[in-house]
Amino acid sequence: MNFSEALTTTWKFFSEGGIFMLFLALCSLVAITVIIMKFLSLKREQILPPHLESEVENFEEHLEKDTLGELQTEFERGENALARLCTVAISNAGRTQGEVQEAVQSSAREEIVRMNSGMPVLDVIITIAPLLGLLGTTSGLMTVFGDLDDKDTISRGIAVALSTTIVGLAIAVPAVIAQSYFTRRIETMAARLEVLLGKVVSACHQHVFFRDK
Repeated sequence: MNFSEALTTTWKFFSEGGIFMLFLALCSLVAITVIIMKFLSLKREQILPPHLESEVENFEEHLEKDTLGELQTEFERGENALARLCTVAISNAGRTQGEVQEAVQSSAREEIVRMNSGMPVLDVIITIAPLLGLLGTTSGLMTVFGDLDDKDTISRGIAVALSTTIVGLAIAVPAVIAQSYFTRRIETMAARLEVLLGKVVSACHQHVFFRDK
């Protein structure tokens, strides 16, 4: 089968699915868009850049040696989640440790909400794509069984009707895999942020230089 024949067969497969194929195509487009956006927004450089993570690991050492200036400048640029949260911790360093932790936790919740943006859309796609497929199949079968005289027509009609179910499942399965991957990635990075911010808050609380600010 050459490319032209393959293209014709593919077009026939989708066009015979009826109106429900249009909805499934829209679901597919939305799912692909969200997955690409999540891959870009959950890049490590956007949340936990390795070089900054290493510097925050040694945050207390920077305080002791009074070498925080350049690192604090990077925090204030706010180019990633870790930098923004560290800025919150430092700007509240004159308060009690409990107050600093509360301020950091509030900002951290905002960052986690930001990391989860788009995930509800994947949830919807995972739910409705198979349902649209089944709805298309049911609608097709009702049409097929409206005429029971021609067995060949019935066989071909059932095959066509089932095409929407196939497409619906083909959309939902990759979306489920992507959702699982993104959820795990968000949980892992959120846990790492919590550990690093705990070190920053503790270090800020222990040093008089920051308490006096």
